Amino acid sequence: MIQIMRRFGWTWVGLVVFDDAEGQHVARYFRAMMDLTGSGCLAYVEVVSIIDIKAKEHSWDLGNAEFKRVASVMKNSSALLICTGEEDLATAKTSILDVSDLRSEYNVYKAVYALAHALHDMLQCVPGRGPFTGHSCASLQTAQPWQLAYYLEKVNFTTSFGHHVSFDENGEPLPIYDVMNWVLLHDGSVKVQNVGVVKKSATGDEELILDEGRIVWNFEFNKVAPRSVCSDRCPPGKRKASRKGEPDCCFDCLKCPDGEISNQYDSTECKGCPEYFWSNNPKRDRCVPKSVEFLSYHEPLGISLTTIALLGTLTAAIVLGIFIHHRDTPMVRANNSELSFQILLSLKLCFMCSLLFIGRPRLWTCQLRHAVFGISFVMCVSCILVKTMVVLAVFKASTPGGTDIMKWFGVMQQRGLVLVLTSIQAIICIVWLVSASPTPHKNTHYHSDRIVYECDVGSTVGFAVLLGYIGLLALLSFILAFMARNLPDNFNEAKLITFSMLIFCAVWIAFIPAYISSPGKYADVVEVFAILASSFGLLVVLFGPKCYIMILKPERNTKKSIMGRGATKT
Repeated sequence: MIQIMRRFGWTWVGLVVFDDAEGQHVARYFRAMMDLTGSGCLAYVEVVSIIDIKAKEHSWDLGNAEFKRVASVMKNSSALLICTGEEDLATAKTSILDVSDLRSEYNVYKAVYALAHALHDMLQCVPGRGPFTGHSCASLQTAQPWQLAYYLEKVNFTTSFGHHVSFDENGEPLPIYDVMNWVLLHDGSVKVQNVGVVKKSATGDEELILDEGRIVWNFEFNKVAPRSVCSDRCPPGKRKASRKGEPDCCFDCLKCPDGEISNQYDSTECKGCPEYFWSNNPKRDRCVPKSVEFLSYHEPLGISLTTIALLGTLTAAIVLGIFIHHRDTPMVRANNSELSFQILLSLKLCFMCSLLFIGRPRLWTCQLRHAVFGISFVMCVSCILVKTMVVLAVFKASTPGGTDIMKWFGVMQQRGLVLVLTSIQAIICIVWLVSASPTPHKNTHYHSDRIVYECDVGSTVGFAVLLGYIGLLALLSFILAFMARNLPDNFNEAKLITFSMLIFCAVWIAFIPAYISSPGKYADVVEVFAILASSFGLLVVLFGPKCYIMILKPERNTKKSIMGRGATKT
Protein backbone atom coordinates (compact mmCIF):
# COMPACT_ATOMS: atom_id res chain seq x y z
CA MET A 1 0.00 0.00 0.00
CA ILE A 2 2.90 2.35 0.77
CA GLN A 3 4.43 1.55 -2.62
CA ILE A 4 1.12 2.27 -4.39
CA MET A 5 0.92 5.63 -2.61
CA ARG A 6 4.44 6.48 -3.75
CA ARG A 7 3.70 5.25 -7.28
CA PHE A 8 0.88 7.78 -7.69
CA GLY A 9 2.29 10.52 -5.43
CA TRP A 10 -0.46 10.29 -2.83
CA THR A 11 0.29 11.74 0.61
CA TRP A 12 -3.28 12.37 1.86
CA VAL A 13 -5.18 9.08 2.05
CA GLY A 14 -7.99 7.37 3.93
CA LEU A 15 -7.99 3.85 5.36
CA VAL A 16 -10.95 1.42 5.57
CA VAL A 17 -10.59 -1.35 8.18
CA PHE A 18 -12.77 -3.91 9.94
CA ASP A 19 -14.02 -3.06 13.40
CA ASP A 20 -12.07 -5.86 15.08
CA ALA A 21 -8.64 -6.53 16.59
CA GLU A 22 -7.08 -7.23 13.20
CA GLY A 23 -8.50 -4.02 11.73
CA GLN A 24 -7.16 -1.99 14.63
CA HIS A 25 -3.74 -3.64 14.21
CA VAL A 26 -3.75 -2.81 10.50
CA ALA A 27 -4.59 0.83 11.20
CA ARG A 28 -1.83 1.16 13.79
CA TYR A 29 0.75 -0.61 11.63
CA PHE A 30 -0.14 1.34 8.50
CA ARG A 31 0.12 4.66 10.35
CA ALA A 32 3.47 3.62 11.84
CA MET A 33 4.80 2.65 8.40
CA MET A 34 3.70 5.98 6.96
CA ASP A 35 5.49 7.83 9.77
CA LEU A 36 8.59 5.65 9.40
CA THR A 37 8.89 6.07 5.64
CA GLY A 38 7.62 9.66 5.53
CA SER A 39 5.09 8.67 2.90
CA GLY A 40 2.22 10.91 3.96
CA CYS A 41 -0.64 11.28 6.41
CA LEU A 42 -3.97 9.65 7.11
CA ALA A 43 -6.82 11.96 6.31
CA TYR A 44 -9.25 9.62 8.06
CA VAL A 45 -9.74 5.99 9.18
CA GLU A 46 -13.12 4.48 8.21
CA VAL A 47 -14.21 1.59 10.44
CA VAL A 48 -16.55 -0.95 8.80
CA SER A 49 -18.82 -2.96 11.11
CA ILE A 50 -18.10 -6.70 11.05
CA ILE A 51 -21.85 -7.37 11.31
CA ASP A 52 -22.48 -5.72 7.93
CA ILE A 53 -19.76 -7.86 6.38
CA LYS A 54 -21.10 -11.13 7.85
CA ALA A 55 -24.51 -10.39 6.38
CA LYS A 56 -22.96 -10.31 2.91
CA GLU A 57 -20.21 -12.91 3.29
CA HIS A 58 -21.50 -14.93 0.25
CA SER A 59 -20.10 -12.19 -2.01
CA TRP A 60 -16.80 -11.85 0.13
CA ASP A 61 -15.89 -15.52 0.82
CA LEU A 62 -13.69 -15.92 -2.25
CA GLY A 63 -11.93 -18.98 -0.86
CA ASN A 64 -15.23 -20.90 -0.64
CA ALA A 65 -16.09 -20.02 -4.24
CA GLU A 66 -12.70 -21.22 -5.46
CA PHE A 67 -13.10 -24.47 -3.57
CA LYS A 68 -16.48 -25.10 -5.25
CA ARG A 69 -14.96 -24.46 -8.68
CA VAL A 70 -12.15 -26.97 -8.02
CA ALA A 71 -14.68 -29.56 -6.88
CA SER A 72 -16.88 -29.02 -9.95
CA VAL A 73 -13.95 -29.48 -12.22
CA MET A 74 -12.87 -32.68 -10.42
CA LYS A 75 -16.28 -34.30 -10.96
CA ASN A 76 -15.91 -33.78 -14.72
CA SER A 77 -14.31 -37.07 -15.75
CA SER A 78 -13.44 -35.75 -19.18
CA ALA A 79 -11.11 -33.30 -17.57
CA LEU A 80 -9.07 -35.95 -15.77
CA LEU A 81 -5.55 -36.55 -17.05
CA ILE A 82 -4.59 -40.17 -17.73
CA CYS A 83 -0.86 -40.47 -17.11
CA THR A 84 1.27 -42.65 -19.41
CA GLY A 85 4.61 -41.74 -17.89
CA GLU A 86 5.70 -39.63 -20.84
CA GLU A 87 3.80 -36.43 -19.98
CA ASP A 88 5.49 -33.06 -19.32
CA LEU A 89 3.84 -30.89 -16.68
CA ALA A 90 5.14 -27.79 -18.39
CA THR A 91 3.19 -28.51 -21.58
CA ALA A 92 0.18 -30.43 -20.32
CA LYS A 93 -3.01 -28.55 -21.16
CA THR A 94 -6.21 -29.46 -19.35
CA SER A 95 -8.89 -27.47 -17.61
CA ILE A 96 -7.71 -28.71 -14.24
CA LEU A 97 -4.28 -27.19 -14.85
CA ASP A 98 -5.65 -23.83 -15.98
CA VAL A 99 -5.35 -22.16 -12.60
CA SER A 100 -4.25 -18.66 -13.64
CA ASP A 101 -7.37 -17.07 -12.12
CA LEU A 102 -7.72 -19.30 -9.03
CA ARG A 103 -5.61 -18.39 -6.04
CA SER A 104 -6.25 -21.56 -3.98
CA GLU A 105 -5.84 -23.98 -6.87
CA TYR A 106 -2.80 -22.01 -7.97
CA ASN A 107 -1.20 -22.55 -4.57
CA VAL A 108 -1.77 -26.30 -4.93
CA TYR A 109 -0.34 -26.09 -8.42
CA LYS A 110 2.84 -24.40 -7.13
CA ALA A 111 3.12 -26.85 -4.24
CA VAL A 112 3.06 -29.82 -6.62
CA TYR A 113 5.68 -28.24 -8.81
CA ALA A 114 7.84 -27.37 -5.80
CA LEU A 115 7.72 -31.00 -4.62
CA ALA A 116 8.50 -32.20 -8.13
CA HIS A 117 11.56 -29.91 -8.31
CA ALA A 118 12.72 -31.11 -4.87
CA LEU A 119 12.40 -34.79 -5.89
CA HIS A 120 14.20 -34.07 -9.14
CA ASP A 121 17.12 -32.42 -7.32
CA MET A 122 17.28 -35.31 -4.84
CA LEU A 123 17.47 -37.84 -7.67
CA GLN A 124 20.29 -35.87 -9.29
CA CYS A 125 22.52 -36.43 -6.24
CA VAL A 126 25.86 -38.16 -7.02
CA PRO A 127 26.94 -40.72 -4.36
CA GLY A 128 30.02 -39.47 -2.51
CA ARG A 129 29.08 -35.85 -3.20
CA GLY A 130 25.81 -35.71 -1.32
CA PRO A 131 24.83 -33.13 1.30
CA PHE A 132 24.30 -35.61 4.13
CA THR A 133 26.59 -37.54 6.53
CA GLY A 134 29.60 -38.96 4.75
CA HIS A 135 28.58 -37.08 1.59
CA SER A 136 25.77 -39.57 1.13
CA CYS A 137 22.57 -39.14 -0.90
CA ALA A 138 18.95 -39.95 -0.10
CA SER A 139 17.18 -42.62 -2.16
CA LEU A 140 13.59 -42.35 -3.30
CA GLN A 141 12.63 -45.51 -1.40
CA THR A 142 14.30 -44.65 1.95
CA ALA A 143 14.19 -40.86 1.97
CA GLN A 144 13.27 -39.26 5.27
CA PRO A 145 10.99 -36.21 5.44
CA TRP A 146 13.85 -33.99 6.69
CA GLN A 147 15.96 -35.06 3.72
CA LEU A 148 13.21 -34.09 1.30
CA ALA A 149 12.74 -30.82 3.25
CA TYR A 150 16.43 -30.02 2.65
CA TYR A 151 15.88 -30.03 -1.11
CA LEU A 152 12.49 -28.35 -0.81
CA GLU A 153 14.03 -25.34 0.98
CA LYS A 154 16.40 -24.84 -1.98
CA VAL A 155 13.67 -24.85 -4.62
CA ASN A 156 13.91 -21.88 -6.95
CA PHE A 157 11.90 -21.79 -10.19
CA THR A 158 9.45 -19.71 -12.20
CA THR A 159 6.00 -20.98 -13.20
CA SER A 160 4.60 -20.79 -16.70
CA PHE A 161 2.59 -17.76 -15.53
CA GLY A 162 5.79 -15.89 -14.76
CA HIS A 163 5.59 -16.23 -10.93
CA HIS A 164 8.73 -16.99 -8.96
CA VAL A 165 8.58 -19.79 -6.38
CA SER A 166 11.08 -20.15 -3.53
CA PHE A 167 11.15 -20.24 0.29
CA ASP A 168 12.63 -17.90 2.88
CA GLU A 169 15.02 -18.78 5.72
CA ASN A 170 12.07 -19.94 7.85
CA GLY A 171 10.78 -22.27 5.18
CA GLU A 172 7.82 -20.03 4.43
CA PRO A 173 6.74 -19.62 0.80
CA LEU A 174 7.28 -16.14 -0.57
CA PRO A 175 3.86 -14.45 -0.55
CA ILE A 176 2.09 -12.91 -3.53
CA TYR A 177 -0.61 -10.25 -3.06
CA ASP A 178 -3.10 -9.20 -5.66
CA VAL A 179 -3.87 -5.54 -6.22
CA MET A 180 -7.61 -5.35 -6.78
CA ASN A 181 -9.51 -2.58 -8.56
CA TRP A 182 -13.12 -2.06 -7.53
CA VAL A 183 -14.95 -0.77 -10.59
CA LEU A 184 -18.37 0.85 -10.25
CA LEU A 185 -20.44 -0.16 -13.27
CA HIS A 186 -23.18 1.90 -14.90
CA ASP A 187 -25.92 -0.29 -13.41
CA GLY A 188 -24.69 0.38 -9.91
CA SER A 189 -23.00 -2.99 -9.41
CA VAL A 190 -19.36 -3.41 -8.45
CA LYS A 191 -16.79 -5.40 -10.40
CA VAL A 192 -13.51 -6.41 -8.79
CA GLN A 193 -10.59 -7.00 -11.13
CA ASN A 194 -6.92 -7.76 -10.68
CA VAL A 195 -4.69 -4.91 -11.86
CA GLY A 196 -1.39 -5.87 -10.32
CA VAL A 197 0.59 -7.99 -7.92
CA VAL A 198 3.07 -7.57 -5.06
CA LYS A 199 5.72 -10.26 -4.86
CA LYS A 200 8.23 -10.79 -2.11
CA SER A 201 11.67 -11.97 -3.22
CA ALA A 202 14.05 -14.26 -1.34
CA THR A 203 16.08 -11.20 -0.36
CA GLY A 204 13.07 -9.74 1.47
CA ASP A 205 12.34 -6.97 -1.02
CA GLU A 206 8.79 -6.39 -2.20
CA GLU A 207 8.20 -5.77 -5.89
CA LEU A 208 5.07 -3.94 -7.03
CA ILE A 209 3.87 -4.69 -10.56
CA LEU A 210 0.91 -2.62 -11.75
CA ASP A 211 -0.90 -2.71 -15.07
CA GLU A 212 -2.04 0.91 -15.03
CA GLY A 213 -3.85 0.45 -18.33
CA ARG A 214 -6.39 -1.82 -16.62
CA ILE A 215 -7.08 0.53 -13.73
CA VAL A 216 -10.44 2.31 -13.84
CA TRP A 217 -10.61 5.47 -11.74
CA ASN A 218 -14.17 6.18 -10.63
CA PHE A 219 -14.41 9.85 -11.55
CA GLU A 220 -14.99 11.91 -14.66
CA PHE A 221 -11.48 11.96 -16.09
CA ASN A 222 -10.80 8.33 -15.32
CA LYS A 223 -7.74 8.00 -17.55
CA VAL A 224 -5.49 9.88 -15.12
CA ALA A 225 -4.73 8.85 -11.55
CA PRO A 226 -6.37 11.13 -8.97
CA ARG A 227 -4.24 13.61 -7.12
CA SER A 228 -4.42 13.29 -3.35
CA VAL A 229 -2.17 15.60 -1.33
CA CYS A 230 -2.82 17.90 1.59
CA SER A 231 -0.01 20.24 0.48
CA ASP A 232 2.03 20.29 -2.70
CA ARG A 233 5.67 19.31 -2.42
CA CYS A 234 8.02 22.15 -1.64
CA PRO A 235 10.35 22.60 -4.62
CA PRO A 236 14.05 23.44 -4.29
CA GLY A 237 14.48 26.99 -3.12
CA LYS A 238 11.76 26.64 -0.48
CA ARG A 239 11.38 24.90 2.87
CA LYS A 240 8.51 23.21 4.66
CA ALA A 241 6.84 25.09 7.50
CA SER A 242 4.39 23.00 9.52
CA ARG A 243 0.93 24.25 10.23
CA LYS A 244 0.00 24.40 13.86
CA GLY A 245 -2.45 21.67 14.88
CA GLU A 246 -2.39 19.93 11.47
CA PRO A 247 -0.72 16.68 10.30
CA ASP A 248 2.87 16.65 9.13
CA CYS A 249 1.93 16.40 5.45
CA CYS A 250 -0.06 19.64 5.70
CA PHE A 251 2.41 22.49 5.51
CA ASP A 252 3.29 25.77 3.85
CA CYS A 253 6.23 26.28 1.51
CA LEU A 254 8.31 29.30 2.50
CA LYS A 255 10.93 30.82 0.25
CA CYS A 256 14.48 30.55 1.53
CA PRO A 257 15.86 33.87 2.86
CA ASP A 258 18.52 35.76 0.95
CA GLY A 259 21.85 33.96 1.13
CA GLU A 260 20.28 30.56 1.92
CA ILE A 261 19.28 27.68 -0.36
CA SER A 262 17.53 24.32 -0.46
CA ASN A 263 18.53 22.01 -3.30
CA GLN A 264 15.97 19.23 -2.92
CA TYR A 265 12.23 18.74 -2.62
CA ASP A 266 10.53 19.03 0.77
CA SER A 267 13.54 20.43 2.60
CA THR A 268 12.80 21.16 6.23
CA GLU A 269 15.41 23.91 6.44
CA CYS A 270 17.47 26.18 4.25
CA LYS A 271 21.26 26.08 4.32
CA GLY A 272 23.41 29.20 4.36
CA CYS A 273 25.96 29.82 1.60
CA PRO A 274 29.71 30.11 2.30
CA GLU A 275 31.25 33.54 2.88
CA TYR A 276 32.01 34.48 -0.72
CA PHE A 277 28.88 32.86 -2.18
CA TRP A 278 25.22 33.87 -2.38
CA SER A 279 21.95 32.21 -3.32
CA ASN A 280 20.96 32.46 -6.97
CA ASN A 281 17.86 34.60 -7.41
CA PRO A 282 15.03 33.99 -7.75
CA LYS A 283 15.35 30.17 -7.60
CA ARG A 284 17.62 29.98 -4.53
CA ASP A 285 18.46 26.33 -5.15
CA ARG A 286 22.26 26.68 -5.38
CA CYS A 287 25.05 28.93 -4.16
CA VAL A 288 26.82 31.06 -6.75
CA PRO A 289 29.88 33.29 -6.34
CA LYS A 290 28.98 36.77 -5.13
CA SER A 291 29.29 39.54 -7.65
CA VAL A 292 32.39 41.70 -7.17
CA GLU A 293 31.91 45.46 -6.97
CA PHE A 294 34.58 48.09 -7.56
CA LEU A 295 34.91 51.39 -9.39
CA SER A 296 35.23 50.06 -12.93
CA TYR A 297 36.28 51.67 -16.18
CA HIS A 298 33.23 50.07 -17.82
CA GLU A 299 30.49 51.62 -15.70
CA PRO A 300 29.08 55.14 -16.32
CA LEU A 301 30.59 56.58 -13.13
CA GLY A 302 34.06 55.22 -13.90
CA ILE A 303 33.86 56.36 -17.52
CA SER A 304 32.86 59.87 -16.42
CA LEU A 305 35.68 60.21 -13.90
CA THR A 306 38.22 58.82 -16.37
CA THR A 307 37.09 61.29 -19.01
CA ILE A 308 37.35 64.23 -16.59
CA ALA A 309 40.82 63.09 -15.45
CA LEU A 310 42.08 62.82 -19.02
CA LEU A 311 40.51 66.19 -19.84
CA GLY A 312 42.29 67.76 -16.87
CA THR A 313 45.62 66.20 -17.92
CA LEU A 314 45.15 67.50 -21.45
CA THR A 315 44.20 70.97 -20.20
CA ALA A 316 47.28 71.15 -17.96
CA ALA A 317 49.44 70.07 -20.91
CA ILE A 318 47.89 72.77 -23.12
CA VAL A 319 48.43 75.45 -20.47
CA LEU A 320 52.03 74.28 -20.08
CA GLY A 321 52.46 74.55 -23.84
CA ILE A 322 51.04 78.10 -23.82
CA PHE A 323 53.43 79.13 -21.04
CA ILE A 324 56.40 77.58 -22.85
CA HIS A 325 55.40 79.33 -26.06
CA HIS A 326 55.13 82.70 -24.24
CA ARG A 327 58.04 82.10 -21.86
CA ASP A 328 59.83 85.28 -23.00
CA THR A 329 56.82 87.55 -22.49
CA PRO A 330 56.50 89.80 -19.42
CA MET A 331 53.44 87.86 -18.17
CA VAL A 332 55.38 84.60 -17.80
CA ARG A 333 58.67 86.18 -16.68
CA ALA A 334 56.96 88.26 -13.98
CA ASN A 335 55.20 85.22 -12.49
CA ASN A 336 58.25 83.11 -11.72
CA SER A 337 58.21 80.93 -14.80
CA GLU A 338 60.16 78.03 -13.28
CA LEU A 339 57.75 77.59 -10.37
CA SER A 340 54.81 77.97 -12.78
CA PHE A 341 56.19 75.14 -14.92
CA GLN A 342 56.66 72.95 -11.83
CA ILE A 343 53.10 73.64 -10.69
CA LEU A 344 51.72 72.65 -14.11
CA LEU A 345 53.78 69.44 -14.16
CA SER A 346 52.62 68.48 -10.68
CA LEU A 347 48.98 69.23 -11.65
CA LYS A 348 49.36 66.84 -14.58
CA LEU A 349 50.49 64.17 -12.10
CA CYS A 350 47.55 64.99 -9.83
CA PHE A 351 45.08 64.48 -12.68
CA MET A 352 46.78 61.26 -13.78
CA CYS A 353 47.05 59.75 -10.28
CA SER A 354 43.24 59.73 -10.05
CA LEU A 355 43.25 56.93 -12.67
CA LEU A 356 44.92 54.64 -10.10
CA PHE A 357 41.69 54.72 -8.08
CA ILE A 358 39.67 53.29 -11.01
CA GLY A 359 39.70 49.60 -12.01
CA ARG A 360 40.08 46.33 -10.07
CA PRO A 361 42.30 46.95 -7.04
CA ARG A 362 45.67 45.25 -7.27
CA LEU A 363 48.62 45.31 -4.88
CA TRP A 364 50.67 47.75 -6.95
CA THR A 365 47.75 50.13 -7.59
CA CYS A 366 46.82 50.11 -3.89
CA GLN A 367 50.40 50.96 -2.94
CA LEU A 368 50.91 53.62 -5.61
CA ARG A 369 47.58 55.46 -5.54
CA HIS A 370 48.06 57.29 -2.25
CA ALA A 371 51.82 57.63 -2.58
CA VAL A 372 51.61 59.29 -6.02
CA PHE A 373 48.61 61.36 -4.90
CA GLY A 374 50.39 62.59 -1.75
CA ILE A 375 53.70 63.44 -3.42
CA SER A 376 52.04 65.14 -6.42
CA PHE A 377 49.89 67.42 -4.28
CA VAL A 378 52.74 68.27 -1.90
CA MET A 379 54.92 69.18 -4.85
CA CYS A 380 52.17 71.43 -6.23
CA VAL A 381 51.33 73.10 -2.92
CA SER A 382 55.06 73.48 -2.08
CA CYS A 383 55.60 75.40 -5.31
CA ILE A 384 52.61 77.62 -4.49
CA LEU A 385 53.95 78.18 -0.96
CA VAL A 386 57.41 79.13 -2.25
CA LYS A 387 55.83 81.35 -4.88
CA THR A 388 53.84 83.15 -2.16
CA MET A 389 57.02 83.61 -0.14
CA VAL A 390 58.75 85.10 -3.18
CA VAL A 391 55.84 87.55 -3.69
CA LEU A 392 56.17 88.72 -0.10
CA ALA A 393 59.98 88.87 -0.39
CA VAL A 394 59.77 91.01 -3.52
CA PHE A 395 57.44 93.46 -1.82
CA LYS A 396 59.65 93.51 1.27
CA ALA A 397 62.72 94.16 -0.88
CA SER A 398 61.02 97.22 -2.37
CA THR A 399 60.74 98.80 1.04
CA PRO A 400 63.62 100.66 2.81
CA GLY A 401 66.09 98.30 4.47
CA GLY A 402 64.80 95.16 2.68
CA THR A 403 67.28 94.89 -0.14
CA ASP A 404 69.13 91.90 1.37
CA ILE A 405 66.06 89.66 1.72
CA MET A 406 66.04 88.46 -1.91
CA LYS A 407 69.34 86.66 -1.45
CA TRP A 408 67.39 84.04 0.57
CA PHE A 409 64.96 83.48 -2.27
CA GLY A 410 67.18 82.92 -5.25
CA VAL A 411 66.50 80.25 -7.86
CA MET A 412 68.57 77.59 -6.09
CA GLN A 413 66.94 78.37 -2.75
CA GLN A 414 63.49 78.04 -4.30
CA ARG A 415 64.33 74.70 -5.87
CA GLY A 416 65.91 73.44 -2.65
CA LEU A 417 62.89 74.40 -0.52
CA VAL A 418 60.45 72.67 -2.90
CA LEU A 419 62.67 69.58 -2.89
CA VAL A 420 62.88 69.47 0.91
CA LEU A 421 59.13 69.91 1.43
CA THR A 422 58.38 67.21 -1.19
CA SER A 423 60.98 64.84 0.29
CA ILE A 424 59.25 64.97 3.66
CA GLN A 425 56.06 63.63 2.04
CA ALA A 426 58.08 60.96 0.22
CA ILE A 427 59.52 59.79 3.56
CA ILE A 428 56.02 59.63 5.07
CA CYS A 429 54.88 57.46 2.14
CA ILE A 430 57.89 55.12 2.41
CA VAL A 431 57.39 54.59 6.15
CA TRP A 432 53.69 53.94 5.56
CA LEU A 433 54.32 51.41 2.78
CA VAL A 434 57.00 49.58 4.76
CA SER A 435 55.16 49.43 8.09
CA ALA A 436 51.55 48.82 6.97
CA SER A 437 51.22 48.75 3.22
CA PRO A 438 47.78 49.16 1.61
CA THR A 439 46.51 45.87 0.10
CA PRO A 440 43.49 44.70 -1.92
CA HIS A 441 40.67 43.56 0.36
CA LYS A 442 37.40 41.69 -0.23
CA ASN A 443 34.88 43.44 2.00
CA THR A 444 31.62 41.58 2.75
CA HIS A 445 30.33 43.93 5.46
CA TYR A 446 28.85 46.67 3.28
CA HIS A 447 26.54 44.38 1.28
CA SER A 448 25.53 40.82 2.08
CA ASP A 449 24.89 39.82 -1.54
CA ARG A 450 28.09 41.10 -3.14
CA ILE A 451 31.77 41.60 -2.45
CA VAL A 452 33.19 45.11 -2.40
CA TYR A 453 36.73 44.91 -3.72
CA GLU A 454 38.66 47.81 -2.22
CA CYS A 455 42.10 48.92 -1.11
CA ASP A 456 42.60 48.61 2.62
CA VAL A 457 44.71 51.62 3.62
CA GLY A 458 46.70 49.44 5.99
CA SER A 459 47.49 52.21 8.45
CA THR A 460 44.87 54.86 9.13
CA VAL A 461 47.54 56.89 10.92
CA GLY A 462 49.75 56.87 7.82
CA PHE A 463 46.86 58.06 5.64
CA ALA A 464 45.99 60.78 8.17
CA VAL A 465 49.60 62.03 8.35
CA LEU A 466 49.79 62.15 4.52
CA LEU A 467 46.60 64.23 4.29
CA GLY A 468 47.57 66.34 7.30
CA TYR A 469 50.90 67.32 5.76
CA ILE A 470 49.19 68.45 2.55
CA GLY A 471 46.68 70.40 4.61
CA LEU A 472 49.45 72.06 6.64
CA LEU A 473 51.25 73.33 3.54
CA ALA A 474 47.98 74.51 1.99
CA LEU A 475 47.09 76.35 5.20
CA LEU A 476 50.49 78.09 5.31
CA SER A 477 50.09 79.09 1.67
CA PHE A 478 46.63 80.47 2.38
CA ILE A 479 47.82 82.48 5.42
CA LEU A 480 50.80 83.98 3.59
CA ALA A 481 48.73 84.80 0.51
CA PHE A 482 46.02 86.33 2.70
CA MET A 483 48.64 88.55 4.33
CA ALA A 484 49.75 89.74 0.88
CA ARG A 485 46.25 90.29 -0.49
CA ASN A 486 46.43 94.10 -0.10
CA LEU A 487 49.70 94.52 -1.92
CA PRO A 488 49.68 96.89 -4.93
CA ASP A 489 48.16 95.60 -8.14
CA ASN A 490 51.53 94.85 -9.61
CA PHE A 491 51.74 92.04 -7.04
CA ASN A 492 48.16 90.74 -7.54
CA GLU A 493 49.44 87.14 -7.78
CA ALA A 494 48.78 86.89 -4.03
CA LYS A 495 45.06 87.38 -4.57
CA LEU A 496 44.92 84.49 -7.01
CA ILE A 497 46.87 82.25 -4.62
CA THR A 498 44.53 83.20 -1.77
CA PHE A 499 41.46 82.32 -3.78
CA SER A 500 42.98 79.05 -5.10
CA MET A 501 44.00 77.90 -1.60
CA LEU A 502 40.54 78.78 -0.31
CA ILE A 503 39.00 76.46 -2.91
CA PHE A 504 41.64 73.77 -2.24
CA CYS A 505 41.07 73.76 1.53
CA ALA A 506 37.28 73.81 1.17
CA VAL A 507 37.35 70.74 -1.10
CA TRP A 508 39.53 68.69 1.23
CA ILE A 509 37.73 69.74 4.40
CA ALA A 510 34.48 68.54 2.81
CA PHE A 511 36.26 65.37 1.63
CA ILE A 512 36.99 63.96 5.10
CA PRO A 513 33.39 63.39 6.36
CA ALA A 514 32.21 62.38 2.87
CA TYR A 515 35.03 59.80 2.59
CA ILE A 516 34.36 58.31 6.02
CA SER A 517 30.62 57.96 5.42
CA SER A 518 30.86 56.54 1.87
CA PRO A 519 30.77 52.72 1.63
CA GLY A 520 32.75 50.59 -0.79
CA LYS A 521 33.59 51.98 -4.19
CA TYR A 522 31.91 55.29 -3.38
CA ALA A 523 34.79 56.14 -1.04
CA ASP A 524 37.06 55.92 -4.09
CA VAL A 525 34.60 58.07 -6.04
CA VAL A 526 34.72 60.74 -3.32
CA GLU A 527 38.53 60.74 -3.27
CA VAL A 528 38.80 60.94 -7.07
CA PHE A 529 36.26 63.76 -7.12
CA ALA A 530 38.26 65.67 -4.47
CA ILE A 531 41.49 65.20 -6.46
CA LEU A 532 39.90 66.38 -9.70
CA ALA A 533 37.99 69.28 -8.12
CA SER A 534 41.01 70.66 -6.25
CA SER A 535 43.26 70.19 -9.28
CA PHE A 536 40.86 72.01 -11.58
CA GLY A 537 40.46 74.74 -8.95
CA LEU A 538 44.20 75.36 -8.84
CA LEU A 539 44.59 75.17 -12.61
CA VAL A 540 41.73 77.54 -13.44
CA VAL A 541 42.32 80.12 -10.71
CA LEU A 542 46.13 80.33 -10.98
CA PHE A 543 46.51 80.05 -14.75
CA GLY A 544 43.14 81.01 -16.23
CA PRO A 545 43.60 84.80 -16.06
CA LYS A 546 47.16 84.59 -17.44
CA CYS A 547 46.11 82.41 -20.39
CA TYR A 548 43.25 84.80 -21.08
CA ILE A 549 45.67 87.74 -21.39
CA MET A 550 48.29 85.83 -23.39
CA ILE A 551 45.78 84.48 -25.94
CA LEU A 552 42.89 86.95 -26.06
CA LYS A 553 44.47 90.21 -24.78
CA PRO A 554 48.06 90.17 -26.01
CA GLU A 555 48.20 93.99 -25.86
CA ARG A 556 48.14 93.69 -22.08
CA ASN A 557 51.07 91.28 -22.05
CA THR A 558 53.63 94.09 -21.68
CA LYS A 559 56.03 95.11 -18.96
CA LYS A 560 54.26 98.44 -18.51
CA SER A 561 50.89 96.74 -18.12
CA ILE A 562 52.24 94.07 -15.78
CA MET A 563 53.94 96.67 -13.53
CA GLY A 564 50.64 98.54 -13.33
CA ARG A 565 51.80 101.91 -14.73
CA GLY A 566 49.28 103.49 -17.04
CA ALA A 567 47.16 100.38 -17.27
CA THR A 568 43.51 100.11 -16.39
CA LYS A 569 43.05 98.23 -13.16
CA THR A 570 40.92 95.10 -13.27
